[in-house]
Amino acid sequence: MLTSHITFPQIDPIIFSIGPLSLRWYGLMYLIGFAAAFWLAGVRLSRTNWSKEQLSDLLFWGFLGVILGGRIGYVMFYQFELFLSDPLYLFKIWTGGMSFHGGLLGVLAALWWFSKKVKCTFLEVGDFIAPLVPIGLGAGRIGNFINSELWGRTTDVSWGIIFPGAGPMPRHPSQLYEFALEGVVLFAILWLFSRKPRPVGAVSGLFLLAYGSFRFLVEFFRQPDQHIGLYDGLLPQGISQGQILSLPMIIGGFILLVWALRRGKNSGKTKGVNA
Repeated sequence: MLTSHITFPQIDPIIFSIGPLSLRWYGLMYLIGFAAAFWLAGVRLSRTNWSKEQLSDLLFWGFLGVILGGRIGYVMFYQFELFLSDPLYLFKIWTGGMSFHGGLLGVLAALWWFSKKVKCTFLEVGDFIAPLVPIGLGAGRIGNFINSELWGRTTDVSWGIIFPGAGPMPRHPSQLYEFALEGVVLFAILWLFSRKPRPVGAVSGLFLLAYGSFRFLVEFFRQPDQHIGLYDGLLPQGISQGQILSLPMIIGGFILLVWALRRGKNSGKTKGVNA
């Protein structure tokens, strides 16, 4: 039985405007994520043989991969029918819509290009980048929360929140659940794990496994996209699009992590780019 609830405060999505230019909360969260990744990359640079110029190239193309991949992925994974009826929707970024899984594919493309350029393995670059990602993910979820979007399913827990535009019932603040798991916990796991020498591919595998698992879990509390809903079959209560997209990450991450650890143990090699 519902005993209490929290009403979400009215927050202007625009922090301030100067003429036609406006700084939005979500844009600020992106800036925080990029700045954090740049700073952490500088801390880890000494563990590689890359130059500062090469690192700047890696981060630039990685950030571009996040933005382009995130937008394309959102349209292809979540709004494909709208895209078919209006192909120009792909470029209407002001309407909102970014996908983590699409952004991940964009980053993977950037990492593959960079690995060829600096003549190292794709997994070595992935091991370097993986611990830099969670802070940006967490910042993005705070942006979702401030924007009152991607809210959770209805609930009667005492911390349930009534979000504007989500009806009169309190809902799980699933954005904050994702901030805690995808941002804080994932960062702690990856940063601590990568502080010691690890076999090449182990950090990348752990990232895929942990993020996929956290995202799969939170999807049970997150409201499914209205135009997609839940798919029947795999789970008794149905499975969401986010869970379907996370399953390959969980399976692939587990296989990669086990392969890397066994390969490192058998060969006696434990030091990679992340060491």
